[in-house]
This record gives sequence, C-alpha cells and structure tokens, in this order.
Amino acid sequence: MLFLREADAAVLNLTDVRPTLVDVAHAAGVSLATASRVLNGFHHVRPETRRQVVQAVDRLGYVRQRAGRAHEPRRAGLVAVTVCEDGSRLLADPYFSRILWGINRELAAADHDVVLLTVDSARNGKSPALRHLRSDHVDGALIVSMHARHAGPLERVGVPMVVVGRPVGADPTRYSSVDVDNHGGAALAVRHLIETGRTRIATVAGPKDMSAGVDRLAGFSDALTDAGRFDPGLVVHGDFSLPSGEHAALRLLDRRPDVDAIFAASDLMAVGVMRVLRRLGRRVPDDVAVIGFDDAPISRTTDPPLTTVGQPVEELGAQSARELLAILDGTVVEHRQAALGTNLVLRDSA
Repeated sequence: MLFLREADAAVLNLTDVRPTLVDVAHAAGVSLATASRVLNGFHHVRPETRRQVVQAVDRLGYVRQRAGRAHEPRRAGLVAVTVCEDGSRLLADPYFSRILWGINRELAAADHDVVLLTVDSARNGKSPALRHLRSDHVDGALIVSMHARHAGPLERVGVPMVVVGRPVGADPTRYSSVDVDNHGGAALAVRHLIETGRTRIATVAGPKDMSAGVDRLAGFSDALTDAGRFDPGLVVHGDFSLPSGEHAALRLLDRRPDVDAIFAASDLMAVGVMRVLRRLGRRVPDDVAVIGFDDAPISRTTDPPLTTVGQPVEELGAQSARELLAILDGTVVEHRQAALGTNLVLRDSA
C-alpha cells in the first residue's frame, strides 16, 4: 500500500520525516479508512468529511508516493485471510462468509487486496498456505478458525498477523487477537433456560482445541455450577457443523433421554439437534428447549425459529482487519487483545 510505504519511510529515515496518511487522518479527525476512501476517490463519503481530509492534506503537505525508495521494504498491498479449515467446511458454514465480508469491507477501503488461503490440517506445517505466508507475497495475515495444532507452525511464519478469536495452544500475548464474549454468551443462554424452568440442561459443545469451543463450554458449565446443576454427563462435543450436531444429539439422547434443554455451541449444530429431536418425536420447545450460538441466517428459518446467542460476526471480521492495518502502518506496536459483546436473541425454540 502506498501509505504503508510512507509510514515505513518515516520510521526508517528520521532525518526525512514526511507526513503519512495516519497524520492526515488524525489532523482531519477521521479514521484511517475514511481518509483512504477520500484520497482514492470513493463516492460514499460526506462532503464535509471530504473537505476536512483535503484541507488536512494541503495543511500537512502530504504527498502520495507511487513507488518506494530503495531502502524501503517492499509492500505487496496484499493481506492473506487464512482459514484453518478445509475448503468444504469453508463453503458449508455461513459464519465464514460473514467474517470475510467484514474483513474485505475494511481492507478494500484501505486499498489492500485479499487472498484467501485454507490450511489443510492433515498437512499442517507443510501446508502450501503456510509456505505462501512465509514468502514475500503478503504484508500480513488474518487467521480465522485457529486450532491448537496450528499455533506452532503459525509462530514460525514471520509476518504481522491478527487472530480472529482467542489463540489456543499458544501464549496469547504473542498475538494480537479480536474475539467475542463466548463465555458470557453461553452463560446468558443457560441462565435463560434455568429461568424458564428447565432442569436437565445439556450441551453440544464445540471442539476442545478451539477458543470458541473451550470458552462456550466454560460459560455453560460455570452458569450451571453457580446454580448447583452442572452434570458432566450432559456434555457431548461436535465440530460446529450440522452433521456433528446430529451425531452428538443421538449420542446424548441415547444415554440421557430425560434432558429437557440443549444448548448447542453453534446454530448449525442446533439445527442438527432439532432434526434429531423431530425424528425421535420430541417437540421443541415443549419437550426439549434448544438454543444455538451465532444468530446465523438459518436460525430465522428453522421450525420453530431458533433462539440463539447473537455475535457481531461481520464486525468481528472488520475489527480484526482494522487491528492488522494499525499494525502494518505502525500505529500499534504492541500485541493487543479485544473482545466484542454478545446478546441473547429470543425466538420460539426456548
């Protein structure tokens, strides 16, 4: 990116300090992305905002440099969005399209192109995606759906990165990350089930090697422990996919047919749970209440519509992209961890 080259120049040659796009944004009182939109001719900017940016450019003497000088590091203008799942999972789960929409919105506004990579877990450290990250082809990376087994290989990549979600299997202070309040969201769901009179509350938890799976299970168990009701025999695991929700529900109901509520750690798993309940002749919510997590589009079309924990998926992607841009332009030099809020979306399944 052009403004990244200039920011690098300001750092590397202190005797030739030039104003950067960060300086322009600060002087104009706008965000970095907004300043970039103005200078790149985007139409969807308020006239007053455009005027502030143009005045800041004139006042600071900011000049966009189309080519970096010899001593500046080469910038590719490319960010790798690296999804640690196989391609079939990427296409099947709408969570990823929502994340990518938020990411691309911010990076496009800052003139960064996006390359989408998937990490084949079977190949792990020898993945072509990881080899691509180690090359000079990208300026930085956003890591989505990170599992514990990916921590070691990613630590050796050597490019600036932000993890979407809390890193598992690694020192979290080694990464910048943006997550949602998975623990609090799961606890909200459980407290609602308790307050509505459910007494045998089970969960289809997520993977044990992912922060979302770990934290949602912790929120579930903590809320039930506080109420004196936690039963480890009412915990089964899936992988966030719809088929895994079906398989987990069959296992659960085979050994504990008396459950009257199930919290699933994703909406897709909740849909799988509801399918099994229907096949077994159990009514939702009369016999068994069901709550999911994500507020995915499918949650509005189930029968009955699914009560779920809403998380700001698009904003999660956008905030992660903004964090990476701040690292790349030198605005942020330390690793930071942020978490976005969740809320309970009440519908008819619980």
